[in-house]
Amino acid sequence: MSVTKADIEAALARVALPDGRSLIAHDLIRALVVDGGSVRFVIEAPSPEVARQMAPLRDAAERVVSELPGVTSASVALTAHGPAEKKPAPPNLKIGGHPKPQAGPTKPNGVQRIVAIGSGKGGVGKSTVSSNLAVALAKAGRKVGLLDADIYGPSQPRMMGVNKRPASPDGKTIIPLHAHGVTLMSIGFMMEEGKAVVWRGPMLMGALQQMLGQVEWGALDVLLVDLPPGTGDVQLTLCTKSELTGAIIVSTPQDVALIDARKALDMFDTLKTPVLGLIENMSMFVCPDCGSEHQIFGQGGVAAEADRLGVPLLGALPIDLDTRLAGDGGTPIAAQGGAMAEAYARIADSLIKRGVA
Repeated sequence: MSVTKADIEAALARVALPDGRSLIAHDLIRALVVDGGSVRFVIEAPSPEVARQMAPLRDAAERVVSELPGVTSASVALTAHGPAEKKPAPPNLKIGGHPKPQAGPTKPNGVQRIVAIGSGKGGVGKSTVSSNLAVALAKAGRKVGLLDADIYGPSQPRMMGVNKRPASPDGKTIIPLHAHGVTLMSIGFMMEEGKAVVWRGPMLMGALQQMLGQVEWGALDVLLVDLPPGTGDVQLTLCTKSELTGAIIVSTPQDVALIDARKALDMFDTLKTPVLGLIENMSMFVCPDCGSEHQIFGQGGVAAEADRLGVPLLGALPIDLDTRLAGDGGTPIAAQGGAMAEAYARIADSLIKRGVA
Protein backbone atom coordinates (compact mmCIF):
# COMPACT_ATOMS: atom_id res chain seq x y z
CA MET A 1 0.00 0.00 0.00
CA SER A 2 1.52 3.32 -1.09
CA VAL A 3 1.29 6.42 1.05
CA THR A 4 -0.03 9.73 -0.33
CA LYS A 5 0.50 13.39 0.53
CA ALA A 6 -3.03 13.46 1.92
CA ASP A 7 -2.09 10.64 4.30
CA ILE A 8 0.97 12.58 5.46
CA GLU A 9 -0.98 15.80 6.00
CA ALA A 10 -3.67 13.92 7.93
CA ALA A 11 -0.99 12.49 10.24
CA LEU A 12 0.65 15.88 10.74
CA ALA A 13 -2.73 17.38 11.58
CA ARG A 14 -2.54 15.32 14.78
CA VAL A 15 0.75 17.00 15.87
CA ALA A 16 -0.26 20.03 17.93
CA LEU A 17 1.62 23.08 19.09
CA PRO A 18 1.24 24.46 22.65
CA ASP A 19 -1.74 26.56 21.56
CA GLY A 20 -3.61 23.40 20.53
CA ARG A 21 -3.46 24.04 16.79
CA SER A 22 -1.62 21.59 14.54
CA LEU A 23 1.34 21.97 12.23
CA ILE A 24 -1.08 21.93 9.30
CA ALA A 25 -3.34 24.56 10.86
CA HIS A 26 -0.35 26.83 11.39
CA ASP A 27 0.77 26.23 7.77
CA LEU A 28 4.30 25.29 8.84
CA ILE A 29 4.89 22.41 6.41
CA ARG A 30 7.02 23.13 3.33
CA ALA A 31 8.52 21.06 0.46
CA LEU A 32 6.54 17.85 1.18
CA VAL A 33 7.83 15.10 -1.13
CA VAL A 34 6.61 11.47 -1.27
CA ASP A 35 8.92 9.20 -3.27
CA GLY A 36 7.60 5.64 -2.99
CA GLY A 37 8.00 4.84 0.72
CA SER A 38 10.38 7.75 1.34
CA VAL A 39 8.90 10.96 2.78
CA ARG A 40 10.69 14.31 3.12
CA PHE A 41 9.42 17.67 4.31
CA VAL A 42 10.43 20.86 6.10
CA ILE A 43 8.92 22.47 9.19
CA GLU A 44 9.41 26.23 8.83
CA ALA A 45 9.23 28.07 12.14
CA PRO A 46 8.20 31.76 12.15
CA SER A 47 11.49 32.85 13.75
CA PRO A 48 14.86 31.44 14.84
CA GLU A 49 13.80 31.74 18.48
CA VAL A 50 10.68 29.60 17.94
CA ALA A 51 12.67 27.07 15.89
CA ARG A 52 15.03 26.45 18.80
CA GLN A 53 12.00 25.37 20.89
CA MET A 54 10.48 23.10 18.22
CA ALA A 55 12.95 20.19 18.23
CA PRO A 56 10.53 17.93 20.18
CA LEU A 57 7.78 18.87 17.71
CA ARG A 58 9.97 17.89 14.78
CA ASP A 59 10.69 14.52 16.42
CA ALA A 60 6.98 13.98 16.98
CA ALA A 61 6.18 14.81 13.34
CA GLU A 62 8.85 12.39 12.13
CA ARG A 63 7.50 9.66 14.40
CA VAL A 64 3.85 9.89 13.34
CA VAL A 65 4.80 9.89 9.65
CA SER A 66 7.17 6.92 10.09
CA GLU A 67 4.34 4.92 11.68
CA LEU A 68 2.09 5.26 8.61
CA PRO A 69 1.62 2.10 6.51
CA GLY A 70 3.81 2.21 3.41
CA VAL A 71 6.39 4.66 4.82
CA THR A 72 9.89 3.18 4.85
CA SER A 73 11.77 6.36 5.84
CA ALA A 74 10.92 9.88 7.00
CA SER A 75 13.23 12.87 6.92
CA VAL A 76 12.18 16.13 8.59
CA ALA A 77 14.18 19.37 8.52
CA LEU A 78 13.51 22.30 10.85
CA THR A 79 14.18 25.81 9.54
CA ALA A 80 13.23 29.33 10.50
CA HIS A 81 11.80 32.13 8.39
CA GLY A 82 13.54 35.15 9.88
CA PRO A 83 13.34 38.81 8.88
CA ALA A 84 15.37 39.84 5.84
CA GLU A 85 18.87 40.86 6.73
CA LYS A 86 19.14 44.61 6.78
CA LYS A 87 21.79 45.94 4.45
CA PRO A 88 23.73 48.91 5.70
CA ALA A 89 22.75 52.18 4.08
CA PRO A 90 25.26 53.36 1.47
CA PRO A 91 27.62 56.07 2.67
CA ASN A 92 26.31 59.57 2.17
CA LEU A 93 28.63 61.07 -0.44
CA LYS A 94 28.26 64.82 -0.90
CA ILE A 95 30.02 67.10 -3.34
CA GLY A 96 30.42 70.80 -2.61
CA GLY A 97 31.16 72.82 0.48
CA HIS A 98 33.95 75.11 1.51
CA PRO A 99 37.46 74.02 0.50
CA LYS A 100 39.88 72.58 3.02
CA PRO A 101 43.14 74.42 3.76
CA GLN A 102 46.16 73.26 1.72
CA ALA A 103 49.83 73.79 2.42
CA GLY A 104 50.52 74.26 -1.29
CA PRO A 105 49.73 73.00 -4.79
CA THR A 106 49.16 69.22 -5.00
CA LYS A 107 48.15 66.57 -7.50
CA PRO A 108 46.38 63.23 -7.00
CA ASN A 109 48.48 60.20 -6.14
CA GLY A 110 49.52 58.31 -9.25
CA VAL A 111 48.74 61.16 -11.67
CA GLN A 112 51.83 62.21 -13.61
CA ARG A 113 50.53 65.32 -15.36
CA ILE A 114 47.49 67.61 -15.17
CA VAL A 115 46.53 69.51 -18.33
CA ALA A 116 43.73 72.08 -18.27
CA ILE A 117 41.64 72.67 -21.40
CA GLY A 118 40.09 76.14 -21.34
CA SER A 119 38.49 78.83 -23.43
CA GLY A 120 37.68 82.45 -22.97
CA LYS A 121 34.01 81.99 -23.81
CA GLY A 122 31.41 79.29 -24.16
CA GLY A 123 30.21 77.75 -27.38
CA VAL A 124 33.60 77.17 -29.00
CA GLY A 125 33.51 73.37 -28.58
CA LYS A 126 35.92 73.08 -25.66
CA SER A 127 34.13 70.09 -24.09
CA THR A 128 33.91 68.31 -27.44
CA VAL A 129 37.65 68.79 -27.89
CA SER A 130 38.31 67.61 -24.32
CA SER A 131 36.36 64.35 -24.67
CA ASN A 132 37.80 63.51 -28.09
CA LEU A 133 41.35 64.37 -27.09
CA ALA A 134 41.02 62.14 -24.00
CA VAL A 135 39.81 59.24 -26.14
CA ALA A 136 42.52 59.84 -28.75
CA LEU A 137 45.21 59.76 -26.06
CA ALA A 138 43.74 56.55 -24.63
CA LYS A 139 43.74 54.96 -28.10
CA ALA A 140 47.41 55.93 -28.38
CA GLY A 141 48.13 53.83 -25.30
CA ARG A 142 48.16 56.51 -22.62
CA LYS A 143 46.41 56.12 -19.26
CA VAL A 144 44.02 59.06 -19.31
CA GLY A 145 41.62 60.69 -16.87
CA LEU A 146 39.03 63.34 -17.72
CA LEU A 147 37.70 65.67 -15.02
CA ASP A 148 34.64 67.66 -16.05
CA ALA A 149 35.18 70.83 -14.02
CA ASP A 150 32.46 72.76 -15.86
CA ILE A 151 30.31 72.61 -12.75
CA TYR A 152 27.48 74.85 -13.96
CA GLY A 153 27.22 73.09 -17.31
CA PRO A 154 28.68 69.58 -17.17
CA SER A 155 28.44 67.88 -20.55
CA GLN A 156 30.92 65.01 -20.33
CA PRO A 157 28.36 62.49 -18.98
CA ARG A 158 26.38 62.86 -22.22
CA MET A 159 29.41 63.07 -24.52
CA MET A 160 31.11 60.04 -22.98
CA GLY A 161 27.90 58.03 -22.75
CA VAL A 162 27.98 57.47 -18.97
CA ASN A 163 25.51 58.78 -16.43
CA LYS A 164 25.38 56.99 -13.09
CA ARG A 165 26.39 57.92 -9.58
CA PRO A 166 29.96 57.00 -8.60
CA ALA A 167 30.37 54.56 -5.72
CA SER A 168 31.94 55.47 -2.40
CA PRO A 169 33.05 52.85 0.14
CA ASP A 170 33.26 55.31 3.04
CA GLY A 171 31.39 58.50 2.07
CA LYS A 172 34.70 60.24 1.33
CA THR A 173 36.60 58.29 -1.29
CA ILE A 174 35.02 58.54 -4.76
CA ILE A 175 35.33 55.69 -7.26
CA PRO A 176 35.36 57.21 -10.76
CA LEU A 177 33.57 55.86 -13.80
CA HIS A 178 35.11 54.60 -17.06
CA ALA A 179 34.23 54.90 -20.74
CA HIS A 180 36.14 54.48 -24.02
CA GLY A 181 39.36 53.76 -22.12
CA VAL A 182 39.12 56.98 -20.09
CA THR A 183 38.69 57.37 -16.31
CA LEU A 184 35.91 59.91 -15.68
CA MET A 185 34.57 62.23 -13.01
CA SER A 186 31.95 64.96 -13.38
CA ILE A 187 29.65 66.91 -11.11
CA GLY A 188 26.99 65.77 -13.59
CA PHE A 189 27.25 62.26 -12.13
CA MET A 190 26.21 63.61 -8.73
CA MET A 191 23.18 65.67 -9.81
CA GLU A 192 19.76 64.83 -11.18
CA GLU A 193 19.58 65.43 -14.92
CA GLY A 194 18.22 68.89 -15.61
CA LYS A 195 18.83 70.11 -12.05
CA ALA A 196 20.77 73.37 -11.83
CA VAL A 197 23.84 73.82 -9.65
CA VAL A 198 23.19 77.03 -7.68
CA TRP A 199 26.42 77.53 -5.76
CA ARG A 200 28.60 80.42 -4.74
CA GLY A 201 32.36 80.49 -5.32
CA PRO A 202 33.48 78.66 -2.16
CA MET A 203 31.29 75.66 -2.95
CA LEU A 204 32.69 75.53 -6.50
CA MET A 205 36.21 75.54 -5.11
CA GLY A 206 35.33 72.87 -2.55
CA ALA A 207 33.79 70.66 -5.23
CA LEU A 208 36.85 70.94 -7.45
CA GLN A 209 39.10 70.13 -4.51
CA GLN A 210 37.03 67.00 -3.79
CA MET A 211 37.01 65.83 -7.40
CA LEU A 212 40.77 66.20 -7.59
CA GLY A 213 41.74 64.90 -4.16
CA GLN A 214 39.06 62.40 -3.15
CA VAL A 215 38.66 60.55 -6.46
CA GLU A 216 40.63 57.31 -6.79
CA TRP A 217 42.16 58.28 -10.14
CA GLY A 218 44.72 55.49 -10.04
CA ALA A 219 47.89 55.55 -12.14
CA LEU A 220 47.43 58.08 -14.97
CA ASP A 221 49.85 59.46 -17.51
CA VAL A 222 47.70 62.57 -17.82
CA LEU A 223 44.54 64.02 -16.28
CA LEU A 224 42.68 66.38 -18.62
CA VAL A 225 40.54 69.00 -16.89
CA ASP A 226 37.64 70.37 -18.94
CA LEU A 227 37.32 73.88 -17.50
CA PRO A 228 34.24 76.09 -17.58
CA PRO A 229 34.36 79.12 -19.88
CA GLY A 230 35.91 82.33 -18.62
CA THR A 231 38.44 83.20 -15.92
CA GLY A 232 36.60 82.58 -12.65
CA ASP A 233 36.84 80.67 -9.39
CA VAL A 234 37.36 77.19 -10.86
CA GLN A 235 40.29 78.34 -13.00
CA LEU A 236 41.85 80.24 -10.10
CA THR A 237 41.51 77.23 -7.78
CA LEU A 238 42.95 74.79 -10.29
CA CYS A 239 45.96 76.97 -11.11
CA THR A 240 46.82 77.80 -7.50
CA LYS A 241 45.89 74.58 -5.69
CA SER A 242 47.09 71.90 -8.12
CA GLU A 243 50.38 71.13 -9.83
CA LEU A 244 49.35 71.96 -13.38
CA THR A 245 51.59 70.83 -16.22
CA GLY A 246 50.01 73.46 -18.43
CA ALA A 247 46.91 74.56 -20.32
CA ILE A 248 45.50 74.23 -23.82
CA ILE A 249 43.25 76.99 -25.18
CA VAL A 250 40.40 76.23 -27.59
CA SER A 251 38.95 79.01 -29.73
CA THR A 252 37.22 79.58 -33.03
CA PRO A 253 38.96 81.90 -35.53
CA GLN A 254 36.24 84.52 -34.99
CA ASP A 255 37.47 87.88 -33.63
CA VAL A 256 34.89 87.88 -30.81
CA ALA A 257 36.05 84.46 -29.62
CA LEU A 258 39.71 85.47 -29.86
CA ILE A 259 39.11 88.56 -27.72
CA ASP A 260 37.96 86.28 -24.89
CA ALA A 261 40.62 83.66 -25.62
CA ARG A 262 43.28 86.33 -25.09
CA LYS A 263 41.81 86.98 -21.65
CA ALA A 264 42.14 83.28 -20.81
CA LEU A 265 45.72 83.35 -22.08
CA ASP A 266 46.47 86.39 -19.92
CA MET A 267 44.95 84.64 -16.90
CA PHE A 268 47.20 81.61 -17.30
CA ASP A 269 50.20 83.91 -17.76
CA THR A 270 49.27 85.81 -14.59
CA LEU A 271 48.96 82.56 -12.67
CA LYS A 272 52.29 81.27 -14.01
CA THR A 273 50.67 78.36 -15.85
CA PRO A 274 52.41 77.40 -19.12
CA VAL A 275 50.27 77.45 -22.26
CA LEU A 276 51.00 74.22 -24.13
CA GLY A 277 49.28 75.26 -27.33
CA LEU A 278 46.14 76.46 -29.06
CA ILE A 279 43.48 74.51 -30.93
CA GLU A 280 41.39 76.20 -33.60
CA ASN A 281 37.92 74.64 -33.58
CA MET A 282 35.23 75.22 -36.22
CA SER A 283 38.07 76.24 -38.48
CA MET A 284 36.08 75.65 -41.65
CA PHE A 285 33.05 73.88 -43.08
CA VAL A 286 33.47 71.38 -45.89
CA CYS A 287 30.31 71.08 -47.98
CA PRO A 288 29.30 67.40 -48.09
CA ASP A 289 27.77 67.85 -51.57
CA CYS A 290 30.44 69.69 -53.52
CA GLY A 291 33.50 69.44 -51.25
CA SER A 292 34.12 73.19 -51.19
CA GLU A 293 35.49 74.82 -48.03
CA HIS A 294 33.78 77.71 -46.27
CA GLN A 295 35.39 79.73 -43.44
CA ILE A 296 32.20 80.52 -41.53
CA PHE A 297 33.99 82.04 -38.52
CA GLY A 298 36.91 83.59 -40.40
CA GLN A 299 40.29 82.13 -41.16
CA GLY A 300 43.66 81.87 -39.47
CA GLY A 301 42.89 83.89 -36.37
CA VAL A 302 44.03 81.24 -33.89
CA ALA A 303 47.10 80.40 -35.93
CA ALA A 304 48.10 84.07 -35.93
CA GLU A 305 47.57 84.27 -32.16
CA ALA A 306 49.68 81.15 -31.58
CA ASP A 307 52.45 82.65 -33.76
CA ARG A 308 52.27 85.93 -31.84
CA LEU A 309 52.63 84.11 -28.51
CA GLY A 310 55.26 81.68 -29.73
CA VAL A 311 53.22 78.61 -28.78
CA PRO A 312 52.24 75.66 -31.00
CA LEU A 313 49.04 75.55 -33.00
CA LEU A 314 48.08 72.01 -32.07
CA GLY A 315 45.41 71.58 -34.72
CA ALA A 316 42.66 73.14 -36.81
CA LEU A 317 39.39 71.20 -36.59
CA PRO A 318 36.51 71.76 -39.04
CA ILE A 319 32.82 71.97 -38.23
CA ASP A 320 31.65 68.40 -38.62
CA LEU A 321 28.15 66.95 -38.36
CA ASP A 322 29.36 63.47 -37.42
CA THR A 323 31.35 64.91 -34.52
CA ARG A 324 28.21 66.56 -33.15
CA LEU A 325 26.12 63.42 -33.61
CA ALA A 326 28.81 61.28 -31.96
CA GLY A 327 28.98 63.58 -28.93
CA ASP A 328 25.21 63.63 -28.52
CA GLY A 329 25.18 59.84 -28.86
CA GLY A 330 27.79 59.23 -26.16
CA THR A 331 30.55 57.80 -28.38
CA PRO A 332 33.10 60.50 -29.26
CA ILE A 333 34.16 60.61 -32.91
CA ALA A 334 37.75 59.85 -31.83
CA ALA A 335 36.57 56.42 -30.67
CA GLN A 336 35.13 55.61 -34.08
CA GLY A 337 37.27 56.40 -37.11
CA GLY A 338 37.55 58.58 -40.17
CA ALA A 339 39.13 61.94 -40.88
CA MET A 340 38.07 63.59 -37.61
CA ALA A 341 39.40 60.71 -35.50
CA GLU A 342 42.71 61.02 -37.39
CA ALA A 343 42.80 64.79 -36.70
CA TYR A 344 42.45 64.19 -32.95
CA ALA A 345 45.01 61.39 -33.15
CA ARG A 346 47.53 63.84 -34.65
CA ILE A 347 46.96 66.31 -31.80
CA ALA A 348 47.34 63.50 -29.24
CA ASP A 349 50.55 62.32 -30.93
CA SER A 350 52.06 65.81 -30.84
CA LEU A 351 51.35 66.10 -27.09
CA ILE A 352 52.85 62.67 -26.43
CA LYS A 353 55.99 63.47 -28.41
CA ARG A 354 56.45 66.71 -26.46
CA GLY A 355 56.17 64.80 -23.17
CA VAL A 356 53.13 66.70 -21.89
CA ALA A 357 50.70 63.79 -22.16
